[in-house]
Amino acid sequence: MARVLVVEDEPDIALVLTMLLERDGHRVTSAPDGHAALRSAHESHPQLIVLDIGLPGMDGWSVLSRIRDVSDVPVLLLTAAGRDEDKVRGLRGGADDYLTKPFHNAELLARIDALLRRADGAEWEGSDLSHGNLTLSPTRGVVTVDGEDVRVTPLEFRLLAVFLRHEGQVLTATQLLSAAWGDDTGTGQDRVKFAVLRLRRKLGWEDAARSPLQAVRGIGYRLDPES
Repeated sequence: MARVLVVEDEPDIALVLTMLLERDGHRVTSAPDGHAALRSAHESHPQLIVLDIGLPGMDGWSVLSRIRDVSDVPVLLLTAAGRDEDKVRGLRGGADDYLTKPFHNAELLARIDALLRRADGAEWEGSDLSHGNLTLSPTRGVVTVDGEDVRVTPLEFRLLAVFLRHEGQVLTATQLLSAAWGDDTGTGQDRVKFAVLRLRRKLGWEDAARSPLQAVRGIGYRLDPES
């Protein structure tokens, strides 16, 4: 079905992940450390990466950063139980999702399938969308600001398209997870918060007080048509 790179230094966990994914029809490559992971990613061009944070030598944070410098491949982080700061840091760094160890096999496969569906699916159809000096082209998959291309991930592209298509409306985190992530469970709402932060930064909207993309306290987010 898909090429998956598993980056895990514990042999038993790496074996379990490999067996689960292969049984689900995926082609799996594994790497025991960060350097091997980057080499494998360069050689095998995986369609998804399962990345453990606690790696020897080059840790998972460094691997994630290096990957995001060159690729938008979906990354599912494996984090230690109770380490909420890991989840926050991972989402800030561009991870697409996270799963806490120990994990349920069915949940792991469901999250991987969801990430692959979003990565493989068509983005959006229709005419260009614009807001001020920003333009999003669904047919070309390009975002421009002042005529200059802005590099966004497929997830950020979908999220921005949702806001542009619903300009002026307040959208809840649950609505955004469904529309941009394809996740109807409503869980992991921090994913929305940090995706919005990354999107603001890339679009030059870092100043939250002046950003057209506003947080509506206790509800969600809104793209202000007047800003």
